[in-house]
Amino acid sequence: MKNQHGYVPPSYIPLGQSESEAANLTPQKSGEQQASSNGSNQMQTQWSSGICACCDDMQSCFIGFICPCFLFGKNAEFLGSGTFLGSCVTHFLLWSVVNTACCFLTDGLCLALPGCLVSCYACHYRKTLRTKFDLPEAPCGDFVTHFFCHLCAICQEYREIRERSGDNAPTDMKLAVVTAPPIQTMQSDSEQ
Repeated sequence: MKNQHGYVPPSYIPLGQSESEAANLTPQKSGEQQASSNGSNQMQTQWSSGICACCDDMQSCFIGFICPCFLFGKNAEFLGSGTFLGSCVTHFLLWSVVNTACCFLTDGLCLALPGCLVSCYACHYRKTLRTKFDLPEAPCGDFVTHFFCHLCAICQEYREIRERSGDNAPTDMKLAVVTAPPIQTMQSDSEQ
């Protein structure tokens, strides 16, 4: 993330273009190229963190690894594409139950089916996030990103939502701050 630990993601280089070609483009040429590719005159913004930048935010990384359905539900809730509970339960069913059933029923031979199901479900949310913030389809297409790097993609999407909403401290994951009351003394009625 940009504001946390000094991480700055590398610049995005479109496929079929070398680093030297990307460096030689002036901002005006780059803007013209971008306008011709998507039909708008705006520069496409970049992701605030890379797909493998999970260690920059250890708290969401840990939660995404232990209980990815929670982060998925939070992402869906923010995007307005579903409720937290509905998205969380659906992700849990597709990720855990179907994955376990396929593993047991086929002795571990059919693990592509559950990955395909959860990727089909999750790539819609990633596309909604990209559309909302005008982000590139990087590092791969939405389906491919979720198929091969599902947990990393969920964490990246959560970091992006938090970064763009201006809240770098996740309110739903903070511990409550407890302050002690001021010092109190007792006085008898005769002293007043």
